[in-house]
Amino acid sequence: MNMEVDHSLEQANGSCDDDDGQIRTGTLWSCVAHIITAVIGAGVLSLAWSTSQLGWIAGPVALLCFAIITYVSAFLLADCYRSPDPIKGTRNRTYIDAVRLNLGKIHAWFCGLLQNLSFYGTAIAYVITTSTCMRAIQKSNCYHKEGHDAPCAYGNTIYMLLFGAVQIVVSQIPDFHNMEWLSVIAAIMSFTYSFIGFGLGFAKVIENGTIKGSLTGVPAANTADKLWLAFQALGDIAFAYPYSIILLEIQDTLKSPPPENKTMKKASMLAIFMITFFYLCCGCFGYAAFGNDTPGNILTGFGFYEPYWLVDFANACIVLHLVGGYQMYSQPVFAVSERWFTQKYPNSVFVNKFFTFKLPSLPPLSKSFQDMLQNSLCGVHNCNCNGFPLLQPSLGSFGGLELLAFGHIFSCGNVLCAEEN
Repeated sequence: MNMEVDHSLEQANGSCDDDDGQIRTGTLWSCVAHIITAVIGAGVLSLAWSTSQLGWIAGPVALLCFAIITYVSAFLLADCYRSPDPIKGTRNRTYIDAVRLNLGKIHAWFCGLLQNLSFYGTAIAYVITTSTCMRAIQKSNCYHKEGHDAPCAYGNTIYMLLFGAVQIVVSQIPDFHNMEWLSVIAAIMSFTYSFIGFGLGFAKVIENGTIKGSLTGVPAANTADKLWLAFQALGDIAFAYPYSIILLEIQDTLKSPPPENKTMKKASMLAIFMITFFYLCCGCFGYAAFGNDTPGNILTGFGFYEPYWLVDFANACIVLHLVGGYQMYSQPVFAVSERWFTQKYPNSVFVNKFFTFKLPSLPPLSKSFQDMLQNSLCGVHNCNCNGFPLLQPSLGSFGGLELLAFGHIFSCGNVLCAEEN
């Protein structure tokens, strides 16, 4: 095996943009694809359970309210991409950059801690969800052959490791600017399984001949239990909506003209409208189909057994979507890690150079320290998944914290400080 220094990371980044040497080719529709990939996850299939806990009044109202909150937050935050002028000012390429500029270093440190914890937790959730969907395909086939009461039980570990291996390959994508194709595929997959969930729920309602559910939702043993389940449902909905945490990273991919903030606002409006439509369809028709017996996930929780091939196809679409979704939340972590090592060791050949590996009968392979770092982070995610089963209550609490921190506190602080400046 031959190894030689090939070229620097700085040379590999390209050149020719208005102010920072970065080539940006993002459009309105690539931005919409990024947003949909980031927002619509397998959590859309748990919204039927959330609606069942809140009832026919509070459930749909909560979905609409969180949609409005998300759009207002995105609309305001889009103007913080450039400062002090939202059209010609200096770029804030990441959420933390905007916090640092408008709120100061202390807020930036605290925000960075929360943001990376959020990225980390979301990546773990995606790994576990993917393994659950792959296991659900096996169980669906087993139930079809052996009957619905058959003891079909399978482990998760092998699927987590398989997903991790795929992510090590996909993580070689350099950055957000090169992810457009992956986001388009992931967005198509998200619409596909959301439409299947909606269609199965609609068919179940027709089969039942009645709309199940009540105005107040699933009854509980006492008031405390009901409040806990209601707040958990609100947290699940909150977890399903916000993307403020990566909004500026997505906006940084857009070309100009037109101004990036105008494109981002329009893309946010289109994406949130489509997302809310599918959320309402899946949540409401899932609740109408199962009523008080609504499962936590209408596909992996086996609300539907037949047609088994359609359930299998929907779960496969979830897996393909989460391949792209994982990258949406991992690429910012990779970028932060790379910048830190590059700034910490600016003269290190090992950190700042590409190395070419030549194996017999194979084309040359160029790798860098950053590639090894990305592979290590993917491995850490998968190791933690095996010892940390992320349960639905955890997602609800996590969603509420994320919406409060990134969708309200830091976003509003950024906008207020930018207006004062």
